[in-house]
Amino acid sequence: MRLEKAESLAVAVTEAIQSGDTHTLSVLLADHTSLATAVIVDERGNGRTLLHIASDFPGHLPQRSETVTLLTAAGAPVDGQFQGFHSETALHWAASNDDVQLAGTLLDLGANIEAGGGVIGNGTPLADAVAFGQWKAARLLVDRGASVTLWQAAALGLIDEVRSVQDASPDEITNAFWCACHGGQRETAEYLLGRGAMLNWVGHDGLTPVRAAERSGADELAAWLRTQGAI
Repeated sequence: MRLEKAESLAVAVTEAIQSGDTHTLSVLLADHTSLATAVIVDERGNGRTLLHIASDFPGHLPQRSETVTLLTAAGAPVDGQFQGFHSETALHWAASNDDVQLAGTLLDLGANIEAGGGVIGNGTPLADAVAFGQWKAARLLVDRGASVTLWQAAALGLIDEVRSVQDASPDEITNAFWCACHGGQRETAEYLLGRGAMLNWVGHDGLTPVRAAERSGADELAAWLRTQGAI
């Protein structure tokens, strides 16, 4: 079922999800047996599943765990993909909003922790969480078994994982160093700088590592970087 955003049923189910009104949602799902698998299409042609509605920015909706449990029990695909310029799942969106409760519930319901399609390099929910500085969600995903790349490990300060990667290219080391600064991880940043990372690489969002650290509020790390010649 495809519903235009302005259609009355689309409005009603969206309002029920966003307000945490599980009673009304239950009635709607019972009255419209294909509603759980509906895709709501906005004015730009982008399509969201009902689980995307439940996990949309800024997240942290009331009764969200109960809502997604109800939806999946009615047949909503837990790994349904956004239809637009990327193909993120609801778990991507929960991770991007640092919504630990919702992310945990989606995983309990069988969401694919390694689903691709994210806005960050077509990657996983963990990639989104780390790139957007959603540290609680990122650590939940790691704890639940998500695969961790070098740059993600660096941003999270997983120094043992970082040290275990011995075949990284110079570009990968520099990118990981930038990410360590983004994550405020001094030990990891020091280690990667010692492995030849470029101190003043202009990286993501047009920021140097020290600027990334400052943006993240990692003032002590930023101060140390400046003693090393960072600009």
